[in-house]
Amino acid sequence: MNDREEIRTALETARTIAIVGCSPKPERPSNAIARYLMEQGYQIVPVNPGHRAILGETCYPSLSEIPGDVRLDIVDVFRRSDQVAPVADEAIARGVKFFFMQQGVVDPGSARRLEEAGIPVAMDRCILVEHASRGIPRRNFGPSVER
Repeated sequence: MNDREEIRTALETARTIAIVGCSPKPERPSNAIARYLMEQGYQIVPVNPGHRAILGETCYPSLSEIPGDVRLDIVDVFRRSDQVAPVADEAIARGVKFFFMQQGVVDPGSARRLEEAGIPVAMDRCILVEHASRGIPRRNFGPSVER
């Protein structure tokens, strides 16, 4: 868990990042980080049951409601620690490649289940800090829908 090389590999190979708990408010960290990731060339998929679109992207109520043809490489969670378990279960069912719990989000039980399912986890880590500190070049990918 929190292996620096696994984090680097995930960020270098990812195309699409689901932001669970993404806020439409620009002053919120989830929105600022989603914008940063978009500026870095990642496709973001906002997940928030209270909104239809955030940052010009279709917003989904949950991971399970994102269409199956949308590739999800990383799930980044901006939820309270006690709300991670159902998101982790959806990520396992979806077969995502990496699971981030943002700074302050800690759920060892969910982390253990994710890792047992073969999904690496970064817990209590900020995806923006992890990305920026590694000097990973801007991504240049096409659409996230697999064809």
